[in-house]
Amino acid sequence: MALFPLRGVLVEYGANILGPIPNIVVFQFNPEQMTRTITIPQPPSTAAAQPRTENHAAAAPPSERFEITARFSAADDLGAGGAVSAIPRLFGVGPQIAALEKMVYPPTTPGGLIGAAIDAVGSAISGPSTTPPSQPIPRVPLPRILFIWGPSRVLPVTITSMSITEQKYDVLLNPIQAEVKIGMQVSSQAPTDDAVGAGAYKYTQMIKDTQATLNLAKAVEFALDIIPF
Repeated sequence: MALFPLRGVLVEYGANILGPIPNIVVFQFNPEQMTRTITIPQPPSTAAAQPRTENHAAAAPPSERFEITARFSAADDLGAGGAVSAIPRLFGVGPQIAALEKMVYPPTTPGGLIGAAIDAVGSAISGPSTTPPSQPIPRVPLPRILFIWGPSRVLPVTITSMSITEQKYDVLLNPIQAEVKIGMQVSSQAPTDDAVGAGAYKYTQMIKDTQATLNLAKAVEFALDIIPF
């Protein structure tokens, strides 16, 4: 019996796991490669700016970045026929691209920042008052994203870059084939205000620790063959 192929997934989730999942994108074709960059923070160059740390102590936890290229095509779904082909016939791969784009913008609220700006203008033109008109712009949180790549890599990430190349169109100019380059920043430590992200981070770190231990056992076996005594 053939196994169901695993797919890479990006999941946007709410404040807790019991809430609804507003956004999920399954990679139609898994990227053929992934570039991982681990950045090790360096201490300040000037002696005055250097914090007092012990010898061989890191200035901060290393940070990790991923970069992948996801490809989407409406061809497979269009050939399936029936209800499966209804959405790509209307919009091509537009829904997948729109779902990815939503992951880089803060959640929309009624009025949003435009409403706050209009309120500020209205206060300014309403006439002088004892206090200067002001309308603070609230900070809105970025979407919470999980990057799932197989059973051993489930990580809380922030999407740092996205480059979309629409390659083919249908008669309505809907994209039916697209390539999306996605850059992601992994949290350098478990999030403190996100139980889901913290759990995913600790789970992946546990998998890494287990794999490193297995490698140690293999290295010891080789070491016994190399040491001449």
